[in-house]
Amino acid sequence: MRSRFYLPKIFLILLVGSILLTATPKEIWVLEVDGVINPVSASYINDNLRKAQPDQVECLIIQMDTPGGLMTSMRDIIKNILNSEIPVVVYVSPRGAQCASAGVFIAVSAHFVAMSPGTNIGAAHPVNLGGGGIGGQPDSASSQTMIEKATNDAVAYIRSLARERGRNEEWLEKAVRESASITETEAVKLQVVDVVVDDLDELLEILDGKTFKLPSGEKTVHTQEATIRFRPVGIHHRILDVISDPTVAYILLMLGFYGIYFELSNPGAIFPGVLGAIFLILAFFAFQVLPINYAGLALIILGIILFILEVKIVSYGLLTIGGIVAMIFGSLMLIDVNQAPEILKAVSLKVILPIVIFTAAFVIISLTLALKAHKRKPTTGIEGMIGETGQTITDVDKTGMAIVHGEYWKVRSDTPIPKGTEIVVLDVDRMVLKVKPK
Repeated sequence: MRSRFYLPKIFLILLVGSILLTATPKEIWVLEVDGVINPVSASYINDNLRKAQPDQVECLIIQMDTPGGLMTSMRDIIKNILNSEIPVVVYVSPRGAQCASAGVFIAVSAHFVAMSPGTNIGAAHPVNLGGGGIGGQPDSASSQTMIEKATNDAVAYIRSLARERGRNEEWLEKAVRESASITETEAVKLQVVDVVVDDLDELLEILDGKTFKLPSGEKTVHTQEATIRFRPVGIHHRILDVISDPTVAYILLMLGFYGIYFELSNPGAIFPGVLGAIFLILAFFAFQVLPINYAGLALIILGIILFILEVKIVSYGLLTIGGIVAMIFGSLMLIDVNQAPEILKAVSLKVILPIVIFTAAFVIISLTLALKAHKRKPTTGIEGMIGETGQTITDVDKTGMAIVHGEYWKVRSDTPIPKGTEIVVLDVDRMVLKVKPK
């Protein structure tokens, strides 16, 4: 009886022990943000924040080296950090890295901030946000007012984040209003960041045992037994990051227009249409990352329409000139650099002018050749026989025989034609040619 009683208890102890021995240790996720803050980097960070479960991940470390980026993407990242149930650490690394503009806001929102030696943080003024002409300079009093509104909004935002995380509100306001920037040691002294560390291992040692405030309560981080897991950028994010260059996106857009146009002008070619559709999809995929001015896109489409109309309407070149002007201005306006002038550049004129000239020449020449082909006299088939010359091989009295194009044909004529007379074909009635003497 006693052995039967102890058997289940021993089995339970062994089961619990095996579970404890095989229990998977928690992980520390490390993300790498090296470049501008845009929807690509925002999606990369936010996807990992959503996937990280509190019972599996101790904390999430963002290794950052950024010149800044889009305010909309920045706010999207910060919103997810503030509502994260996992502590988020920003580590400005490697040596020589910077944390500027939008990166400053993200760093301030993190639960813990570390910097490598030889790095700097600051210069968070929202340059030219809210308006401006081509080239990104304010062109009116209203533009200046919009810049001031954006600056005041950014100041209020960063002070709110600093108050939430217990950081230096006064200096951070100075970073926004005056574009102030400081080194890593100055940042620690001014309580802008928490610590300067040489590498990731030293950072993990400092984090071990620290307690952070989360929306659901406090959490103590244990890093000694945790497994470090680097979370690389996915292939779709890498592709989007490459094609999100304004010049690349613009070239993809034009190549897409060429492919679709060639397919419509030569139905059944298939390959140009498929290639054009792929280029257009990639271009619009890139446009979801870039701030697009849709007036510029409309001007580009208008320019192509004007090139097509030039062939059908006698305008003595006015439509071509209008199309070139529309495409040049549309191309210059396509990317709204005012939303992030420190990281975005308009498409270069060195790229725009050759593409516009080539587009004008391509459309006008191809349409002109197509119209000439439609108007050209048929050279094959029954219609091609009309107007051809030949010679009678018999007397033609209403009907007879003749040679046309080296072929024997039955011919008829309203007037008699002697044998050996040169003739001209007037019409074709089934397999009989109506002719007259040349």
